[in-house]
Amino acid sequence: MTELVITTPEHVPIRLEPAGAGSRFLAILIDSLITTAVGSGVGMIASVFLPYGFALAVFITVSFVLSWGWHVWFETQRNGRTPGKKALSLRVVDARGLPVSLHQSLVRNIVRAIDFAPAFYGFGSIATLLDPYRRRMGDMVADTLVIRDAQPLAYNAKLGAERRHNSLRTPRVMRLLRHRISLEEREFLLTLCMRAEKLSPAARFDLMEDVARVYRKKLGIDEEQMSGENLVRDLTAALFNPREGSASPRRRDAVA
Repeated sequence: MTELVITTPEHVPIRLEPAGAGSRFLAILIDSLITTAVGSGVGMIASVFLPYGFALAVFITVSFVLSWGWHVWFETQRNGRTPGKKALSLRVVDARGLPVSLHQSLVRNIVRAIDFAPAFYGFGSIATLLDPYRRRMGDMVADTLVIRDAQPLAYNAKLGAERRHNSLRTPRVMRLLRHRISLEEREFLLTLCMRAEKLSPAARFDLMEDVARVYRKKLGIDEEQMSGENLVRDLTAALFNPREGSASPRRRDAVA
């Protein structure tokens, strides 16, 4: 089974182990038993106090809400763990190791209808056996991953901003910075670093990686193990503090 290695902005590699088809099947079985029991219980109580037609309508409504809302609510509000996944020590995460977004959860659970066919997760089981990361079709479409339980990655802005060693502060890179980075780009990088904390984790990750990819190519930086955010912050620090070790640029440096 293929492991997925994620590098945090603090340059810490995290290994994510995809969950196997067996444990995922047991987790969904537990969730299905719980939702079926809850729906049946509500239907039985409703039949005691309401006419048959109204009681049936309540049962159908509750079953529908549970079928479509159970996984979405737990995945977005309980760190990617439904009761079934929690019992089997599993978790749903974004393919980058981040918590799943509401959009991703909705997509993966809408596609669940296809995974379920033709019988209890027939297509989904085949997909998990063929995919190297054990993803069902819903995971592939939503770009999510079910892993063996680990804390979702969280960005610590303070750690990301206070790197003691700037490996980009070399004569070659400093020379390229002076000749290839325009004033507008300097201001952009500074603004990005200052406003990064206000972005959502997913948006921050994607934006930093996209910007870093541009400057890796533009400056010929081959430090592939450095995360996108660290590279952007180190570049910005080198631009505004060429003789200092701090990686936290200040606005007064830009003015100076």
